Amino acid sequence: MSIRFTTKARRGMVALTVAAGLAVGVAGCGGGGDDKKPQASASASKEDGSNASAQEGTDEPLAELRGEDGLILQITSAQRDSGGFVTVSGELKNDGDEATRISVRTAGDETEIIRHGSSLGGATLVDSATKKRYYVLRDTDGRPLTTTGMPRIDAGASIPVFMQFPAPPTSTAEVAFQLPTFASAAIKISG
Repeated sequence: MSIRFTTKARRGMVALTVAAGLAVGVAGCGGGGDDKKPQASASASKEDGSNASAQEGTDEPLAELRGEDGLILQITSAQRDSGGFVTVSGELKNDGDEATRISVRTAGDETEIIRHGSSLGGATLVDSATKKRYYVLRDTDGRPLTTTGMPRIDAGASIPVFMQFPAPPTSTAEVAFQLPTFASAAIKISG
């Protein structure tokens, strides 16, 4: 009973941390540099001459990775926290015609992570400048600090996902994100 309570409390804290990180990320995106403003207004002028708001560009994902069975992972943020980790957040969408589940291979091949069920525990960040690979963090019980127990995703539906990694050096601003069964993509770390 106490393990379940601890697990629920831990999940609540992770959800709160992710929500706070997303709020900070959204607030930080509103005041972009001058070099980005002309691009936003130029793209807005192509669309019926409507006035562009300062936040129209924030809907763009950092990366979109295609996987098997019509699954698409859209990475919306990669936020560096002062605690020494990076939280990658996004949305897993089913672009196929039928309901599907994410492959068990996305959990990776480490027995410690696999024994805790379906997850995105096989995700890694690769810093090619320092030639280092960063794996998903785990709690003291070996559970990956990522979305776990993902449900069946109906056609056209999506679910929010997150993964936490050790933070690369502050000089590293771009890393390659990799997840088994999905294509690889370069993402920028903010914060």
